[in-house]
Amino acid sequence: MQRHWKVGELAKMAGITIRTLRFYDQIGLFSPSGYSQSGYRLYTEKDISRLQQILSLKEMGLSLEQIKAVMTGDQLSFLDIVTLQMDRLKENIRLQQKLLHELENVSSRIQRNEPFTVDHFTAIMRTMRMNHEKFFAERKSSMNHHLDQLGEYLDKQPEEPG
Repeated sequence: MQRHWKVGELAKMAGITIRTLRFYDQIGLFSPSGYSQSGYRLYTEKDISRLQQILSLKEMGLSLEQIKAVMTGDQLSFLDIVTLQMDRLKENIRLQQKLLHELENVSSRIQRNEPFTVDHFTAIMRTMRMNHEKFFAERKSSMNHHLDQLGEYLDKQPEEPG
């Protein structure tokens, strides 16, 4: 017998909300394989794998519409996806270089005993905030990687006798 997970179990395992899963179902992006006799959504290991793919594509910056197109094979090639990811990395590098430049500028001013204004401080804080947001996006990506590993583990598990 194949193992099934209810919507709450899957949401907890994937680190997303039940509301998100219901929304994905509503827009036709990710639907359960079946329903229990009492109407609960039921998901299989195959569904979990599909959700991991969706979450990975979302982390790469694709919109839900683009993800739907990728999942149905209608649009975006793998080259398009890789190009999008390269663009995101280039942007991240640009932001890191900007922060480094700001910090070097502040360091030089301090070493020359020049005044350090609120404008300088605000510019640095703005850059650091953008980098902070990128950091948490990367942490989320790491969590998605762990979900991928969980999916691989589940794929290797023998089916329950039924």
